[in-house]
Amino acid sequence: RNALGVEVTKVVGNRQLRKRLHVNIAHLRKSRCNEGFLKRVKDSDQKKRDAKLQGQSVSVKRQPEGPKDMKIVQSTGEDVEVLAPLPFIENYF
Repeated sequence: RNALGVEVTKVVGNRQLRKRLHVNIAHLRKSRCNEGFLKRVKDSDQKKRDAKLQGQSVSVKRQPEGPKDMKIVQSTGEDVEVLAPLPFIENYF
């Protein structure tokens, strides 16, 4: 067995068609898209177990990163360039 059936989507006009083709196993690699999720599940289960043994409750939900801290940019007077629009000139010929 040297080949594997693969389904890919191909955009044709305004729709996506599902194409089936055979690909050699040497040209494939296993998907790693689920690794982060499985690692997070394992860590959260461990945190829950530890908290249960200590009689505490722990939140294992993902929290948004939030806004970045404030920064103050120092500059000298020569570095600042004020941009202004050009005045409108009426040309009536």
